Amino acid sequence: MKPKRYINQCPIGCESKTIKTEITTEQGVLEKCDFCHQFFSQCSTDEFNRSMMEFNVKNGTWPPPENLPNLERSTLKTLKKIEHLMKLKMGDIKLLDVGCSNGAFIASAKKTGVMCEGVEPAEEAAKAAIKAGLKVHAGYLEQIGLSEKSFDVISLFEVIEHLKDPVSLLTECNRLLKDDGIMVIRTANTDSWTVRLIKGKWHYFDINKHGGHVSFFCRHSMKELATKTGFDMVRFDTHSVTFKQKHSSSKLGYRSAKIFTEILNLPAKLSGNGQEMEVYLKKKSLTPN
Repeated sequence: MKPKRYINQCPIGCESKTIKTEITTEQGVLEKCDFCHQFFSQCSTDEFNRSMMEFNVKNGTWPPPENLPNLERSTLKTLKKIEHLMKLKMGDIKLLDVGCSNGAFIASAKKTGVMCEGVEPAEEAAKAAIKAGLKVHAGYLEQIGLSEKSFDVISLFEVIEHLKDPVSLLTECNRLLKDDGIMVIRTANTDSWTVRLIKGKWHYFDINKHGGHVSFFCRHSMKELATKTGFDMVRFDTHSVTFKQKHSSSKLGYRSAKIFTEILNLPAKLSGNGQEMEVYLKKKSLTPN
């Protein structure tokens, strides 16, 4: 019997036809929605569930000590963008981080004065965050029952690529946000120079290297998701380029490619062709200003 697929149709919920891409993974060719251009995996439900087990650990996604300064710089940069979009000072912002793992981001954000909470379905990671003194709710967001219009900002970092139904999650996020609240989402960008050049060789598509990666976004599909869930896209940033994978290249080949990508990182960022995207969505106001 053929294994049951985890995703059978466009995760955004489009009713358009599905077409094959040129990107092949161990789970088969990635499929693509002909309307919104969302890519999705042919992996089985069992493969997906097995790959997600790597996140149910107490150390979660907390970076090693030498990488903490990078986390804090990245956190501050993101919060400054939010501060600008919302016209609020950091000390007045109430933020919910969905899929917070063991709380590295909210611990970093708290240092700036932002009021932070988190949600994490992986039991061991959630326990570790709570033990560290962070306000983290264990479970899935849709099941927790947080109060309507409780937050100014909701962050979704490296989460949305795991979902076969992102519409339900973003609909719940919309309910929890105050009027004109902001969602900030980080995920990969399939409309990037990296994907165009190395296609299925990009590690991001490999469910065995990145557990649970089954749904892959571009600007077009993210905008369609925003529209369906009551948001406007107000900012779209990308960064970084990869042309060689370290594990499959010679040392000289990898170093040469790395120099080349360093040169291309800025133009990729300016043109929106970077491999990593950070998207800012604003909750639509139901009443005229």
